[in-house]
Amino acid sequence: MLLVEVSGTRILYSGDFRMHGRKAVLVDRLIEELAGSVDVLLMEGTNLGADKPVIPESVLEQRFVDLAKSTPGQVYVQWSAQNIDRTVTLYRAAKRSERELVIDLYAADVLARVAEGTGVPRPGADFKLLRVLILPSGKRLFARASRADVADRMAVQPSAISRRRLALRPAIIMLRDSMLRDFERGGLGFTSKDAYAFSNWLGYLDKGDPQTAWHKAQDAGARTLHLHTSGHASSADLERFAQSIAPRWLVPVHGIAWDQPGIALPPLRRLSDGQPWKILNEE
Repeated sequence: MLLVEVSGTRILYSGDFRMHGRKAVLVDRLIEELAGSVDVLLMEGTNLGADKPVIPESVLEQRFVDLAKSTPGQVYVQWSAQNIDRTVTLYRAAKRSERELVIDLYAADVLARVAEGTGVPRPGADFKLLRVLILPSGKRLFARASRADVADRMAVQPSAISRRRLALRPAIIMLRDSMLRDFERGGLGFTSKDAYAFSNWLGYLDKGDPQTAWHKAQDAGARTLHLHTSGHASSADLERFAQSIAPRWLVPVHGIAWDQPGIALPPLRRLSDGQPWKILNEE
């Protein structure tokens, strides 16, 4: 979230917070600190009015543990490297199932940038079960961003692992469709002993596309399943948050259910894209 304070006026942007993630306590603390003192709340409303089921990350963690313990081969998981909660969930599941969690160069870079002072795992001596898979596609990505030196440094760290070494021991492995060719060339193609879990919103998956990991895993006889929980707050949590913050004005961002009957919200102030609004001392 972002809090902007100018000349005695407070504007709070909610971001895509969650109460079913691993940092719900931080949202509760913020509500306690800011309740009744915010002039404008810019609130994301993606799940407002929806009955989409949301489960806690702790429950998802247990499902990944069960999957890992029941899978004799590799457990491949497709998730966003920027979904740090999910990375923590999978690291904990790897520890509990006596496996390593293997991430790519990009995910390792994300963790390195945010881990300081947060307790989030990052490759290194303190998190020995977290390994970084060095792939040609990952090195090309960093080279295009003029960061080849970063990839080279990661490649010589003790946490780095090659496809050949990884093929010798079952792990929980990050996978994206763009990595499939490198995996297959390195002896990490899907087998009937493996499992593949898609851990993103299903709207991002085309099950009929033969080039997807989902399709290739099914063709190989691997177990395929969707293990995910929303990256957005539930409708009930959005209402509770808005009511607790109690801003003078609530500006909707995303979502289509702002006028749905039965949803109790503070006064709405609608703005078109690019529309200026002077809010200082507005009555």
